[in-house]
Amino acid sequence: MTERLNAAVIGAGYWGPNLARNLRSAVDWNLAAICDLDRGRATRVAENVGGAPVTTDVADVLDDPLIDAVAIATPARTHHDLVCRALDAGKHVLVEKPLADTRAAGAAMVSKADERGLVLMTDHTFCYTPAVQRIRDLIADGALGEVLFVDSARINLGLIQPDVDVLWDLAPHDLSILDYVLPGGLEVATVAANGADPLGTGKACIGYLSLPLTGGAIAHVQVNWLSPTKVRRMVIGGTRRTLVWDDLNPQQRLSVYDRGVDLAQGSGSDAELRAAQVSYRVGDTWSPALPEQEALGNVVVEFAAAIRGGRPARTDGNAGLRVLSVLDAASRSLAGAGAPTPVQAADPERTGVA
Repeated sequence: MTERLNAAVIGAGYWGPNLARNLRSAVDWNLAAICDLDRGRATRVAENVGGAPVTTDVADVLDDPLIDAVAIATPARTHHDLVCRALDAGKHVLVEKPLADTRAAGAAMVSKADERGLVLMTDHTFCYTPAVQRIRDLIADGALGEVLFVDSARINLGLIQPDVDVLWDLAPHDLSILDYVLPGGLEVATVAANGADPLGTGKACIGYLSLPLTGGAIAHVQVNWLSPTKVRRMVIGGTRRTLVWDDLNPQQRLSVYDRGVDLAQGSGSDAELRAAQVSYRVGDTWSPALPEQEALGNVVVEFAAAIRGGRPARTDGNAGLRVLSVLDAASRSLAGAGAPTPVQAADPERTGVA
């Protein structure tokens, strides 16, 4: 299968133009159409990428037998309907994060893709950055040892979204990264969420997630629309080394510290004896070299490879569903004043649209 696949972009707003540009430039793809309710907006995107057919009717795309796949970049509340229509039309689907606006809708989409034997891929773009790819490799190779904690901050000034709170807007990035890099993925039993709406917008503008991980580890995610400074940082501490990813530092995005705390094995039980067994390790710091690649270019390459290989994409519908499961539990925890809330297992066969 060496011929190019034909793809249409549905949605020409914020993210659609980026998808169109990368599909246009990829050797695996032919940009077959751009669809948006605003014809002028779709036309501008088409002109900016060198030309493509334009339509305002999704049916024009879904009824075209020459179109193999669609990339959906519309508001999350529209994902379930559009994805299911595309799957029913026999199209493979790449959908912008989050996979859906509810866990039940996402589960139904995953089930339908499985039934149709089609690729449903979640556009968890950060998972395809060279930095996150390297983080995954370092953890898998045991360079950090057993993961003890993850501390992530994603804060900036705006944009306050009209339809979702800050957890649903920003936390999917961090949750998808954790799902991608941690052994076993984002399989957590409970989540505790706290948030605040100091501006009175009706939705949380500041949020904190705490997720107990296997083996006694913990992950903490901080998101914020109100910070005057922009921070994109994740710290992953292990029994051997600690990694710091600063996405806003292009000269040194990754730093690996051979520093940490060691606890000598002993039989003592009292606090004073245990404290005496603690030692601090101070070693070298190094920064892995990373290639310069656009993550979204890697996304469309993986989308084509999954279709041609008849396999799930690395960030498939189930990956999107695992993130939705945590977000769903986080919303319930937020409504319950931060009480730890069970996370429903990402098993599409046990649920459907409510």
